[in-house]
Amino acid sequence: MKTKQVIDHIVNWLKEYASQAKMNGFVVGISGGVDSAVVSTLCAKTGLRTLCVELPIHQSQDQVTRAQEHIANLKKQFANVTDVQVDLTQTFDVFSQSVPQAEESPKLHLSMANVRARLRMTSLYYFAGLHNYLVAGTGNKVEDFGVGFFTKYGDGGVDLSPIADLMKSEVYEIARELDVIDSIVIAAPTDGLFGDSRSDEDQIGASYDELEWAMKEAEKGKTEADFTGRQQEVFRIYKSRHNANKHKMEPIPVCTIPLDLK
Repeated sequence: MKTKQVIDHIVNWLKEYASQAKMNGFVVGISGGVDSAVVSTLCAKTGLRTLCVELPIHQSQDQVTRAQEHIANLKKQFANVTDVQVDLTQTFDVFSQSVPQAEESPKLHLSMANVRARLRMTSLYYFAGLHNYLVAGTGNKVEDFGVGFFTKYGDGGVDLSPIADLMKSEVYEIARELDVIDSIVIAAPTDGLFGDSRSDEDQIGASYDELEWAMKEAEKGKTEADFTGRQQEVFRIYKSRHNANKHKMEPIPVCTIPLDLK
């Protein structure tokens, strides 16, 4: 990958989109992970106003620390970067106590994890509305179009997606070129939605390198029968996730009414 040229291409694309949309800048949710670090840096490089927002909800301290270190580093480099923290822990707790209590189950934990993501989306759009900013998405290609590893109307609720055509390995390559702080580059990827230390790999059952491989093989038309052992297991995980989450990747279905019924 021509990393420097890709960076310039994305930065120019962001500037042009914001100009055509007559928007003043960008708002980015900062998680302490590499995707949000890269996206916020790319937005900052446009020279347009870039608001970095921390939105902790029972967040582990290491994630909070990485996010704050990244923002501090970004503000040293770019005068157009500002930041704000909105602790949504109490909001989340009030919601949890307001809905009917459900029996402990994996579905309950996943549902509440998605609530966290949707509270954050709502907060980002609050700031976007105040300042006439665009909400910049932080999903990469594997997450957004491979396994659908995002929350519908949560971190999937954005105005534009600067890195959604980049594999995770390519995001890391750009992160190194942008001098993203080491603590973020070496951290295990996590969505931080469960209030514990589980990584993305723990949840999915495969690493991003493995998922990239499976995605490329699937695009070649390969099937599970073409592989054995760990490769077959990874391919099965990829296809299962991809098929289950297609509803996230495709436009919302619209029931078209025949003209003779109107």
